[in-house]
Amino acid sequence: MKKLFFLLLIIVNSVTAQNVDSLFVSANNLYKNGKFNEAIELYKKVESQKLVSSELYYNLGNSYYKLNKVGPSIYYYEKALKLNPLNEDVKNNLVFAKRLALDNIEVLPKTVLQKFSVNYLQKLSYNQWAVVVIACSILGSLLFLLFYFAESPSKKRFYFTTSSISFILLIASLFITYNQYHFSINNKEAIVFAEKTEVRNAPTLNSEEVFTLHEGTKVFVLDAVDNWKKIKLADGKLGWIIADEIKIISDF
Repeated sequence: MKKLFFLLLIIVNSVTAQNVDSLFVSANNLYKNGKFNEAIELYKKVESQKLVSSELYYNLGNSYYKLNKVGPSIYYYEKALKLNPLNEDVKNNLVFAKRLALDNIEVLPKTVLQKFSVNYLQKLSYNQWAVVVIACSILGSLLFLLFYFAESPSKKRFYFTTSSISFILLIASLFITYNQYHFSINNKEAIVFAEKTEVRNAPTLNSEEVFTLHEGTKVFVLDAVDNWKKIKLADGKLGWIIADEIKIISDF
């Protein structure tokens, strides 16, 4: 009975994967023919199957960009980068999409450590750093076994040194993975979807308006009260915005 269940499960998964592949190919063909709204509908169907990828989000971003929809295009490019921070095509298209946004937010100067983190450590997601951790642990273990069974002193010294380096890299990559994970959790990014919205100094409609934002601007979500989100801009400004007027890039 269990074997039959697993066999049915494999068949269902196989059929689902084939359907998703078919939808993705059909959406790509629609995009090539300039039918961007129809392509988006099919890409969204693939997304609803929870079989997402950097390529799927990239294609969604391209489709919305062709329709001059700033917020959704930036939103999906950012989601694509979350899955694959090294995707140069996404980075390039995101630059063009951001040029369509009206708000020009000046980024606060970064410290040396912050620059190092952005330029190097954040090039990989915490999932990719986790793969580095596993690779270092396997490599370190193999080198230690070679050290243990090696007979000549020169080989023992070599394997001991290289295994020690591997374990040091393991600890370092584990620390980076932990930090990257908590950075992702504590720095929820969102994109403004409203064409124009007022940001206030308190989570009420009768509170004072502190500044205005437009579609496509990235914000950092710090807190939530009822249907309001407390946000922070790259230039350090703080305020409260109606939750429905932004869309969180990734929620943990």
